[in-house]
Amino acid sequence: MVNWLNRFARAISAYEVGNAELDDPEQFEYAIQQGRAIFTHNARDFEPLIGRYFAQAREHFGLIISEQLPVGVLLRRLLRLFDSVSADEMKNNFRNLGEFK
Repeated sequence: MVNWLNRFARAISAYEVGNAELDDPEQFEYAIQQGRAIFTHNARDFEPLIGRYFAQAREHFGLIISEQLPVGVLLRRLLRLFDSVSADEMKNNFRNLGEFK
């Protein structure tokens, strides 16, 4: 999925860069340092984390959340997101892929 997404965005996976063992706050900090939004299925942990960033007025490059879906459905929704939301609009924001059915 990551290789296919690279046609449309600068996608990397935590496994690809050796970060699979990092906890959620560390994953988010890594994404920020790289100037990237983060995509996750882990709303339970990331929604409170992004809430803390909002409360502290800390900048980030966005959070994209989705329920577990078949890969084809995820890719279609991600393309719709990429077509309708700019990187500037994602900054300090979060989106649920459910918005892009």
